[in-house]
Amino acid sequence: MPVDRTGPETPSPSDPLTLLRSRAYLMLLVLSALIGVPVSAAAFGFLALVGEVQPLIYTDLPTSLGFDGTPPWWPLPLLAVGGLLTGLTVKYLPGHGGHEPTAGFKAGGPPAPIELPGIFLAALATLCFAAVLGPEAPLLALGGGLGAGAVRMVKRDPPEQVSAVLGAAGSFAAISSLLGSPLLGAFLLMEASGLGGPMMALVLVPGLLAAGIGALIFVGLGSWTGLGTYSLALNHVPKATPPTAAEFGWALVIGLSAAFVGVGIRWLAVRLKTNVDRRRVPATVVMGLVVAGLAIGYAQGTGKAATDVLYSGQTALDPLLTHSAAYSVGALSLLVLCKGLAYGASLSSFRGGPIFPAMFVGAAGGILFSHLPGLSLVAGLAMGIGAMSAAMLGLPMVSVLLATLLIGAEGLTVMPLVIVAVVVTYVATAKLTPPPSEPREGPGPRRQ
Repeated sequence: MPVDRTGPETPSPSDPLTLLRSRAYLMLLVLSALIGVPVSAAAFGFLALVGEVQPLIYTDLPTSLGFDGTPPWWPLPLLAVGGLLTGLTVKYLPGHGGHEPTAGFKAGGPPAPIELPGIFLAALATLCFAAVLGPEAPLLALGGGLGAGAVRMVKRDPPEQVSAVLGAAGSFAAISSLLGSPLLGAFLLMEASGLGGPMMALVLVPGLLAAGIGALIFVGLGSWTGLGTYSLALNHVPKATPPTAAEFGWALVIGLSAAFVGVGIRWLAVRLKTNVDRRRVPATVVMGLVVAGLAIGYAQGTGKAATDVLYSGQTALDPLLTHSAAYSVGALSLLVLCKGLAYGASLSSFRGGPIFPAMFVGAAGGILFSHLPGLSLVAGLAMGIGAMSAAMLGLPMVSVLLATLLIGAEGLTVMPLVIVAVVVTYVATAKLTPPPSEPREGPGPRRQ
């Protein structure tokens, strides 16, 4: 009988502690740090480009053409051009413009180098021309592609696991400061990719290192250029009060409401996508015009800026909270309706991330609920953001962190309410979402 030489003293090649102590893992960390520098600089440049082009075509261009400010109908040609450029990119360039937003937020493998130009151009057309999607999904794809591409430049045929880990490190670096904290980006990728088990830390540590380096690069470039860090932040959060029994009741209401709204937005996006796929270019132009029409209708109906509906909502969250007292119940209701419909239309055809529009719709809804008795402004805001994030992303842990870390020191006070609202939304969304249809069996004998 052969002797079994494997025992407790013989570490398995996949043993986490063995890998952690190995020289190869230390080299992986060094490469992750090195990759974090150029990838985060490229991500900062992309966000800076979007931040410069948006006011250029929305504010400066109509003024230079002789208009007295931005005319109310200006979003129509703006989003028609954006839809045309996005549709052409998705249809004709490799990679179909990257992440398909109707599928929700999912962290996949890094794209091939040939797909990066299409992802870049589709995201640029979506974000600059004011479709209602955010930059996080394109940045993840671009960061992952650049990270994996950098590995191939050093070694022609790198191991698949090394390319995957360093591609993930590039994604970490690309969104290191976008959500306000490198740690939040790590949780986002961890939960979205379904990482788990004893190997999770080994995969996350290179990404955390790249994210930390990326955050420093964002801060340095923001200070040097004077453009800021493009990090999500709220600067004027009112004082939060301890949760009350009434607010826990409102957590149930907000959680259920967010589930219905989120399922409705996704249902609309999926139905529209079916028609968009048949005629990609003209249908994307039409969806752009729909978004523009919703923004114009909201502006004309409320007297507020059309930009409340346009764009991802990333930079509009802070002004919305700061000037929340100036929004009536009717204006907030119309904002939630128009932004939600524009969000669904953008999901169906454009390319971008779903996080920031979900947060903005949730914030507007939470502020709307705070006009009712027994609910404070900060609690309604935080619960709305967390609940809508859970409804659209399906990531409960990240949704809680998004809502509580965003409002800073007041986040700990309202965290119990946010947790209740997020859990209710997460469960209710699962109940309301129909299961995927199973393929029908073809003709033939049945198996007994």
